[in-house]
Amino acid sequence: MRQIKSEKTQESKDTIIRFSVSLPSGLLDELDSKITQNGYTSRSELIRDMIREKLVDEKWDKGESEGTKEHLGVLVLIYDHHQRGLNQKKNEIEHNNHLVQIICTTHVHVDHHNCLETIILKGKKEDIEKLCIEIGGLLGVKFAKLTRTASFMEQM
Repeated sequence: MRQIKSEKTQESKDTIIRFSVSLPSGLLDELDSKITQNGYTSRSELIRDMIREKLVDEKWDKGESEGTKEHLGVLVLIYDHHQRGLNQKKNEIEHNNHLVQIICTTHVHVDHHNCLETIILKGKKEDIEKLCIEIGGLLGVKFAKLTRTASFMEQM
């Protein structure tokens, strides 16, 4: 590949390389609509985020995370806090788990019946996924989604 133009950015001291991409007009229209829908200020910002997301997914699938076997993930839950025994079972699962580190949780009362909770997790991908399936499968959990991330020890 041929470098067309590069420059140092003041913030990160990384070399920025400009390159061109050929796209069908319909795909470019879709890309441009994503820019405004998602609040991006340029195509470059959106494309950088899309590339990072793809790289994180590939590293997660391969079991790599920036030279370490540990991964980070965020489990988002919505559940009925009136469901009998749900909080106790969820707490038991979290406290009896010794393979995944729970870094932080945030609990929000959405309405009279529903709570939203985020749980930031660190550990091996298989252990994180197993914990999320176990919690997500509890009676009263209405929504459970794991967002997979990398550790970002190195700049992506």
